Order: sequence, then C-alpha cells, then structure tokens
Amino acid sequence: MLLGAWPLGGKTNHGSTAATSTKSGKFRFTLLCGGYVLFLVVGAAIFSAIEAPRMDEFAKKLNLARSNFLKKYSCVDDDDLEAFLKEVVSASERGISILRNASSSELNWSFGQALFFSSTVVTTIGYGHVTPLSETGKIFCMIYATLGIPLTLVLLSAVVDRLMIPVSSLLGFMNAKLGHLYQPFNIRLLHLLLIVVVIGLLFLVAPMFVFAYMEPGWDLLDAFYYCFISLTTIGLGDFIPGDGENVANPTLYKTLTTCYLLLGLSGVMLALSVFYQIPQLNLGQLFTEYGSGASESEKMRLSGAGAPCYSGPTGLYIPQRDEEVRRAVVRIRPRGEDSPSPEDTTPMHARDIRVP
Repeated sequence: MLLGAWPLGGKTNHGSTAATSTKSGKFRFTLLCGGYVLFLVVGAAIFSAIEAPRMDEFAKKLNLARSNFLKKYSCVDDDDLEAFLKEVVSASERGISILRNASSSELNWSFGQALFFSSTVVTTIGYGHVTPLSETGKIFCMIYATLGIPLTLVLLSAVVDRLMIPVSSLLGFMNAKLGHLYQPFNIRLLHLLLIVVVIGLLFLVAPMFVFAYMEPGWDLLDAFYYCFISLTTIGLGDFIPGDGENVANPTLYKTLTTCYLLLGLSGVMLALSVFYQIPQLNLGQLFTEYGSGASESEKMRLSGAGAPCYSGPTGLYIPQRDEEVRRAVVRIRPRGEDSPSPEDTTPMHARDIRVP
C-alpha cells in the first residue's frame, strides 16, 4: 500500500493564495486596531459623561466646606490652610492617614498589611494605596516583583492544571449523558456556563456578602465591585478591605484576604482556560493568522522563503530545492512471522513493513 505525499496546489496558486491571505490578514489586523481605538474612545466618552457631573458636585461641596471653615476660623490664613492640605493629600496618596484614631505605621506595614502588599505586587493587582517610601524599599520592590510575578504565574498555572482534571472529567460525563441530544459545541457551552456560574458564586457572590458584612462603609455593590476589580487585576485601590478602624484583627483579616485573592485568580484563570478550549470561541485566530482561509501549510510555505509546501502522512514539510515532490512509502506487514527478531538491530525506520 503506497501512502505518498501530494502537493497542495500548483506553483501559480501558491502565489495568489499567499497574496490574498496576506491582504486578508493585514485587513483584519487593521480592523482590530481601529476597533480597539474606537472602543477606548467610546469608553472614555461614556466615563466622562457619567463621572464628570458627579465630580463637579463633589468639588462644589469641598469648596463650600473650605469657605465655611475659613469664615468660622478667620484667624487661619488661606495660604497656610492650602499648604496644610497639600501635606495631607500627599500623605494620603502614600497611604498615611492623620486621622485621630489611625495608626498609619501599624496599618500599612504590619505583617498582615505587608503580606497583603506583597500579594498585590506579585499578582499585578497593585492597588497603589500603600507604596514603599524609602529608596531601599523601592529597589527591593522591583527585584521582588521581577522574581515574584513569573513565580506567581507558574503557581497559578500549576493550580489550574490540577483543577482541569476534574473539570475535563465533568465535560466527559456531560458528553456521555447529553451527547445523543446535543451537538458537542452546545455541550461545551453548557459546560463553560456551569464552570463560570460556580466560580462566580464562590469568588464573587459569596465574598460580596462577607466583605459587605465586614466593612461597615460598603454596601453590596461596593463589595461586588471590589471583588470584580481585584480578580480582574485592575486594582483601582478605591476600596481596600481592612483599612477601616472597626476591624478587630487586621492582620488575620488581611491574611485571609490574600488567600482569597490567590484562590480567586486561580478560579478566573480556570474559567479562561475552559473558554479558550472551545475552538469556535477563540476569536484570536481571526486576527493572528494570515486570514480565515490560511492553512498551516500556507503559513509554512510563507516561512520557507517561497518554497512549495507538501502534505504527507508524516505531516507538512518543505522539499529540497533539487526535488519537486517528495514521496514516502510505508509498507505494513502485520503477520506474526514477519515480526522483527529481538536480535535484529536494524533501525525501525530502515525496515520494510509489508502488507499482504
């Protein structure tokens, strides 16, 4: 039985296919860039329209409070008050509070807070409410992040690999039970929806109630907003758990929050892994390939500096310049008496395997 290699088209077709695929790829990439810029512009316009009026309202209230303060305490000079407020704002941006009952040093760099800060650095959440103040601390933070970020990615990837075992088993169970009723793509969608719902309940909904209970100044929306912003590693830093005055044991609270962030990030990565395992939902291929019709052979041909590409039983290859078509002959001889002897030292690839 002859299993030969065959060309994937004439030489003239390769040039036209390559040109068409390249143009299609460039068009898709340009469309992606333009759409992304438009997405940013639209988002900026919506945020500005929503938040600007609210900001103006807060600014008016603040200016009114300042004017009332100067009227009530006429002995205070306006310039002196301005200088004092600058110091307060600068200290607040660095995580230092001058409130009467706040002990900033203990809150910011206790073991629990330091552990929480370390986790936000290596997970790239980076709330920014607490930052190193010393030069030594800044240098160490850069070194620590350089080592910690790759290590965290390795750890989370390893955790996701372990979690994919029961998740894949669940998909196999669903295929066995529902395969005669639904298409594989529909079963994968149902599987993805189930995983997303479970992860959402565990790491968004349940923690939302916990944080809303533990943080007196947070409502349910604030707590859900914090969980979402943290687990997506956006880390705006406008809501930080454990920074209030009513927390009984801030060190333990910060430590448990650190554990929650690491587990939550693992859950998010698991959901993304299940999502990207569905080929129909992997939209990145639409913009990373030369075009929707570009096959693997076409990409290999383009990478081979114009050499024709062929497909055979062993995969894709680019023949040498002095050969036009390379053929592979495989002969299978399944009979027991033709099996190689243990003393036969002939390499496997050099043996003739015949079929009757």
